[in-house]
Amino acid sequence: MAKSEVRHTLPVHGSSVLPSVTVDSYNLEIEDKNGFIGDRASKSAFARILEDVRKKLRETGSDPFGDTPSEELRQKKLQAALSEGDPDQAALVQSAIEGFSGELATVIKRYLRLKTWRDTEGIVVGGGFSGGRAGEIAISRAEILLRADGIAIDLRPIRNDPDEAGLIGAAHLLPPWMLEGHKALLAVDIGGSNIRCGVVALNLDKAKDLSKAKVVDMKLWRHANEDGLKRDDAVGELISMLKALIKEHADLAPVIGVGCPGVIEADGSIDRGAQNLPGNWESGKFNLPACLSEAIPKIDGHETLIVMHNDAVVQGLSEIPRMQKLKSWGVLTIGTGLGNARFTNRSQED
Repeated sequence: MAKSEVRHTLPVHGSSVLPSVTVDSYNLEIEDKNGFIGDRASKSAFARILEDVRKKLRETGSDPFGDTPSEELRQKKLQAALSEGDPDQAALVQSAIEGFSGELATVIKRYLRLKTWRDTEGIVVGGGFSGGRAGEIAISRAEILLRADGIAIDLRPIRNDPDEAGLIGAAHLLPPWMLEGHKALLAVDIGGSNIRCGVVALNLDKAKDLSKAKVVDMKLWRHANEDGLKRDDAVGELISMLKALIKEHADLAPVIGVGCPGVIEADGSIDRGAQNLPGNWESGKFNLPACLSEAIPKIDGHETLIVMHNDAVVQGLSEIPRMQKLKSWGVLTIGTGLGNARFTNRSQED
């Protein structure tokens, strides 16, 4: 979703103008005759491609992975197959990687034709899939395929651990003056399968650009494993995790940065794109920042400020210190779906 550039002196939910970048677009939902193109480069898409290869093998012989469902072959299992498994397993995974890389390259080419993605110089790829060896190979292979088609673009896995990048990026939602004098802040990363809450140590004494920021504590709840889960149950669990972190840590900034799927409006409501979350998060009667403010009105004696943006945007923000040589760049997050955002670095004069 493209946003008009409006300047704000204080953080605003879903803002297009952030301290270091302009958010040119995010949460793009492009369809073709087969549906949303982002669905062709998600974790479930890789599982489908892997299953297709295995099905063909089973029709003519044996499957190196036996009866294990493809969606249950986790990153560690795939990495072991590539590095130390038998040749048949490694070859099977490589075949799936090749198919997925082609889909990822196709999706990227489609994005690059859009006005808001034109002239993108680099793309970081995050999400859980990017953290494993299969994901790393798929990203590198997609870059090779793009360059073979004459598209010279820098494609790289996100630098921080994908589980932590969505928390670290929350610090970049705030102007530098709001972080001065604080050692850490609370961050939330809401995904289609998990909710993470963490304490991000800012380490401003080591690097003013937040390049040394790191997660020093994290709590994770996998809501995808809960049957019949309601939205209020999920919000309650989120609040419990945050309160536990507040109790365990001192010197926290009175701020909670939140990354959440969907199009985030200035009032903190979610317009669309949160369909993978438990319950209806897009209801006009629901406002997550308001719920958090009511449950946690103060941190360390000061009124709590909640700042929320799209989860792919926040994960991409963690890369700001390493993308300064580029003018425009993007992020893709390979998870339950394919998150996306495109940024333009702001000059000091902006």
